[in-house]
Formats: sequence, structure tokens, C-alpha cells
Amino acid sequence: QVQLVESGGGSVQAGGSLRLSCAASGYTSGRDCMGWFRQAPGKEREGVATIYTGSGVKYYADSVKGRFTISRDSAKNTLYLQMNSLKPEDTAMYYCAAARTTYCTTASVSHFDNRGQGTQVIVSS
Repeated sequence: QVQLVESGGGSVQAGGSLRLSCAASGYTSGRDCMGWFRQAPGKEREGVATIYTGSGVKYYADSVKGRFTISRDSAKNTLYLQMNSLKPEDTAMYYCAAARTTYCTTASVSHFDNRGQGTQVIVSS
């Protein structure tokens, strides 16, 4: 099983940017779905973005489309989430997750069992 470790969270003012990283140790193939989901206190998990390692196809939640970008450096085995134009409603714990599945959408990523410990993002107004 791939081990996932997130970093890059922090506090930022609205309109600012952060880049989250997820270091994946262990084998990842071209048949893996990797992505990010978030959970704010008292709210359900929300899939944010996914990327399928084989095709590179990406999906984004409507709430972040145009502001967030998911990418992957296969040489470093690292997943990224570039977050721009951050809003207070983006405040949440962000988790990196992965699974060997072709069902690779924002609807599935929050249900993956293999996830990191999370990194906190706080956006102040």
C-alpha cells in the first residue's frame, strides 16, 4: 500500500495562495487514482480534485474549478494541489488519497481508505 504524507497547509488571507504536497512512498502504477478531499468541522467530506495516473485525466469540484490545480510529478512520486484565490469557505483539513481504481472522480476520492494524515488550511477574511 502506498504511504501518503501531506504538507503545505497553513493560514492565509482570502485571495491568497497555498500549494499542498503529498509525498507517496511505495509503488504507484499507471492504474492509480490520486486526489484530494477536504473536511471542515461539522461538515461532510468533499472531494476536491483527482488525477488518474494512467491518462492524466483530472476532475475538479465545482466549488474549486478555475482556482485549484491538481498535478503530479511522477519522478518525485508527489501529488500537488495549487490553490489560488482562496476563500474562507476553503478552510478545512485537506487529505491526500489514493486507490487502484478507474473510478477516479471527486465523488470517489473521499471514500478511499488509503489517505494521509491531513494538512490544515485556514483562510481568513
